[in-house]
Amino acid sequence: MKGILLAGGSGTRMLPLTASLNKQLLPVYNKPMVYYPLSTLMLAGAREVLVITSPGDRQLFERLLGDGSKLGISIRYAAQERPGGIAEALIIGADFAADERVALALGDNVFYGAGFADCLDRAGRRQEGAAVFACEVEDPERFGIVELDGGGAPVRLVEKPAEPASNLAVTGLYFYDSQAVEIARSLEPSARGELEITDVNQAYLDRGQLRVETLPEDTRWLDTGTHESLLQASTEIMAFEKSRSSLAGSIEETAFRMGLIDRGQLKALAEELKGSDYGRLLLERAVQE
Repeated sequence: MKGILLAGGSGTRMLPLTASLNKQLLPVYNKPMVYYPLSTLMLAGAREVLVITSPGDRQLFERLLGDGSKLGISIRYAAQERPGGIAEALIIGADFAADERVALALGDNVFYGAGFADCLDRAGRRQEGAAVFACEVEDPERFGIVELDGGGAPVRLVEKPAEPASNLAVTGLYFYDSQAVEIARSLEPSARGELEITDVNQAYLDRGQLRVETLPEDTRWLDTGTHESLLQASTEIMAFEKSRSSLAGSIEETAFRMGLIDRGQLKALAEELKGSDYGRLLLERAVQE
């Protein structure tokens, strides 16, 4: 499976924080926001990742992440010329995907929790169709919503409904087979001028090929697209890391746990960052392991 990480957008909801810096480079506790979706893609099995950014931000991401070789993966980059919708990422990444399965992650979505790895494993093993993750939210009008029948099967998807019939939001992580690019290319822009990922998911639903995984209670999802949610994510991650033996969203630790780098390589990465609390935590993990 290949991974596509969409880290573009204008970040207008986060102004003035994003006036001079891409939203996905803002900190969520002790790491850049983009670390979290990248580690998610790595946990899902992606060893080749395409990072899609706005044109002026590519060098910043390259400086931060490089070509991925230090993590035992390959990272490439592409530009989204203007915010054209999440589904446009599938078109931009068409040559990269090359008719293989892809996992698409949004750069401002944070997942963590004990049961998350099992969710990723189930979705990643699906060879056909699409799989998305749903989570109960208090403000469903802000999200794409999925309605399920009594057996847990999806029956309808609605993008940011004025009167939500469900409080299950579709999170910013999507697993697709090779049909996704063709579906995205067939879409017409919505009223807001974007190619909607909900329309891609609806196409799979119409074909009877959409599976919805409801996140377990021990897994948290945070959409860090507002000032309040960014602060909440930092606070939650800090509390989680101080109470657990692992780091949330650490691309270095994930690479080690997935067998992509060895202990010596993890220590070397930690040494590069040892001037920070994060680097010292990484070094402790490397020694403890």
